[in-house]
Amino acid sequence: MAKQRPWYADGLRFECQRCSACCRGEPGYVWVTETEIRQMAEAMGLLPDEFMRAYVRTVDGRLSLKELPGGDCVLWRGMDQGCLVYATRPTQCVTFPFWSEHLRSKAAWQRLAKRCPGINKGRLYTLREIRARLKRRD
Repeated sequence: MAKQRPWYADGLRFECQRCSACCRGEPGYVWVTETEIRQMAEAMGLLPDEFMRAYVRTVDGRLSLKELPGGDCVLWRGMDQGCLVYATRPTQCVTFPFWSEHLRSKAAWQRLAKRCPGINKGRLYTLREIRARLKRRD
């Protein structure tokens, strides 16, 4: 039986507009690994334990970045500064918007486009690139 091509087989356009909408407003979790914590800590000139105390919480046995009241990521510092660790941000952030929940259907992708101005703009990501990001996140 042949595998069905996904609806996004011809690729999808995305270019981050640096609006930070994905970093703000909605409560949720930004899952992080110990390796990512070490990298972010180093980028901020902190020891991993210091970074953990200030920026990380444990949720159901997993590590997640903390949130500020209102749901903003603890590492987001407004439009002037943006993300404090952008160059070493977690995989979850790097792979956005190519997450399975956004790729489930064209309708899901279009719903995301209402919140993210970078959807359907900019460079075309190929099916291979999209699958690589999906695999990296899992």
